[in-house]
Amino acid sequence: MGNNDQPVVRMSSITKRFLDVTANKDVSFDLYPGEICALLGENGAGKTTLMNILFGYYTCDAGEIFIKDEKVDLAAPKDAISRGVGMIHQHFALVPSQTVLENIIVGTASRRGIFLDLKSARQALLELQERFGLQIDPDARVWTLSVGEQQKVEILKALYRDVDILIMDEPTAVLAPAETADLFNTLQSLVKEGRSVVFISHKLNEVMDISDRIVVLRGGQVVAERKTSETSARELANLMVGRELLESIEKKELAPGEPVLNIKNLNVLNDKKLAALMDLNLIVRQNEILGMAGISGNGQTELSEVLFGMRSPTGGAIQINDRLLNFGSPTASIKSHMGRIPEDRIDTGLLMDLSVEENLILENHSSAEFQFCGLMKSQRIHQFSEDLIKAYKIKTAGRDAATKSLSGGNLQKVMLARELAGEPSLIIASQPTRGLDVGAMEYIHQRIVKERERGAGILLISDDLDEIFALSDRIVVLYEGKILGEAPGATASREQIGLWMSGVKA
Repeated sequence: MGNNDQPVVRMSSITKRFLDVTANKDVSFDLYPGEICALLGENGAGKTTLMNILFGYYTCDAGEIFIKDEKVDLAAPKDAISRGVGMIHQHFALVPSQTVLENIIVGTASRRGIFLDLKSARQALLELQERFGLQIDPDARVWTLSVGEQQKVEILKALYRDVDILIMDEPTAVLAPAETADLFNTLQSLVKEGRSVVFISHKLNEVMDISDRIVVLRGGQVVAERKTSETSARELANLMVGRELLESIEKKELAPGEPVLNIKNLNVLNDKKLAALMDLNLIVRQNEILGMAGISGNGQTELSEVLFGMRSPTGGAIQINDRLLNFGSPTASIKSHMGRIPEDRIDTGLLMDLSVEENLILENHSSAEFQFCGLMKSQRIHQFSEDLIKAYKIKTAGRDAATKSLSGGNLQKVMLARELAGEPSLIIASQPTRGLDVGAMEYIHQRIVKERERGAGILLISDDLDEIFALSDRIVVLYEGKILGEAPGATASREQIGLWMSGVKA
């Protein structure tokens, strides 16, 4: 934090309602020069709403805002930008067909009137790039850039408008680990110059890495403020959820049983017809969780698609409980007694326009349990879905509510409830907690461990190393379509797993 103790932003007693939902209730928030302040909270805690008010995107129903000691009324983002406030949302606002330079100068008045002075704009942009280490070709078209590079363009666009207060909304959600490291370096160089950054996130380890100070929101209110050096990820997690989270998931000692999944010499091509998996061999046994770690894009998605019947391999065999799996048929996968938790709950896992109940019986609606001579047994179905909603603590307006009205964590519970109701012997859980907050995550981890105790074998595919280490009995690392290493969950070292994930074998 800078030595200048006057805040550059003071938000006082801010309240914001949307119809009958209060998104922010009497929130006060200060930001100081030269600091990175993290705004931490679960999904729906009111973080983005609060910053959208500071950016002039929404107006508040009550409260006052001061920027640099001046009371302001922000009617639109341009009012915020003119006072030095910039915000970069999760979904970028760039024009893909234009160049980096064109995207950066759009909407800024040039000194030479109508003809944009591209030469001086380019010069100014190159100086900014040099100063903040944001190297990017001004003439590249935006559609050719990676997500990390597009984010750099958004930051440059804000700096070009001379922003000294930068709000970043969940900026790492779409970045690879190396791009995240780059972003953090950039943010550090901004605050060294006395600028201020608000970093909105629900990822605890990142907030601990990057911020100087942390403000925790829960249910639209500020519940705590901490200096980062004086708190821990554990304390923050409890503050976010409002209850004591488990120190770690209790796992009973269980000896693995018979193989429930046996993959032999599997070869699979990706959509570009390049090898995604090469001669993959893998066994998952009863009572065990096999964690598959790896950076996204090393063949994990293609593996789960083959298991779920959505992609056919070019060679190899998969055995589930002694029976060969028929490839390319989702029905065959369901009938093989496999619980399927796909990484994309919205596109693959659930039909968003159907009701919660319809999604819960989606895969066995034609079974004798729910049907007699072609007629649906409504009473039995209602009972079944009521029981699951209760057992899985699914927050919904009722079994007839539209699935799309549920939050991410509750969508994931609907999918778990459906997939685990039939007590599958094999469960494929692909990124089961991606994008979920810590409370929902804890619940899902407990369910997975319960299934292991029941006797299921579980293949856990995840890019979240904390998750892999918390749950796995064995860990394998997938790198460029091959298994690069294997270690027991109890004794595996993070360093070793990290090296394998980067492709270092030794």
